[in-house]
Amino acid sequence: MPNTKPKLILVGHVAGGFGVKGEVRITAYTADPLALTDYGPLLRADGSHGLTLTQTRATKDGVVGRAKEIATKEEADALRNLKLYVPRDAFPAPEEDEFYLADLIGVEARDVDGVVLGMVKAVQNFGADDMLEITPVAGGQTWYLPFTKAAVPDLHLAEGWLLAVPPQETGEREPD
Repeated sequence: MPNTKPKLILVGHVAGGFGVKGEVRITAYTADPLALTDYGPLLRADGSHGLTLTQTRATKDGVVGRAKEIATKEEADALRNLKLYVPRDAFPAPEEDEFYLADLIGVEARDVDGVVLGMVKAVQNFGADDMLEITPVAGGQTWYLPFTKAAVPDLHLAEGWLLAVPPQETGEREPD
């Protein structure tokens, strides 16, 4: 049975309350933080309702505003670290030769011989560049592939796979 659960994209998280009148601070992961109000209700990771922003103003790292579900600073503070998502289909279609990083999740990572190495579990960024977290097809611990042209020279998202050229440190080494 195919997975019918909509793909969710992380767009921000609640940073806590702001002031004493029940406003909430949200750290935004979108190019335009004020776009958070355009997506309608923001969802939790499980797809359930999270917040509905009614008024917002931009800050250096996100927005401050009011949400229907929050009346007091204490209620806003209680939601601190709540991750907020929107369905992938709420975003406009990417231009030709463009894609959303979320579209990489679930695609196969294949080597130059077409052998499936694993599936992209997540796209992580630990402060430098994006890294693809790969779940090995044979099981075991996930490993990371730099999301660079050298390590991922070809994307075939419509076909559900990408070409992976692991750096020597994470790939299998030839015996000496």
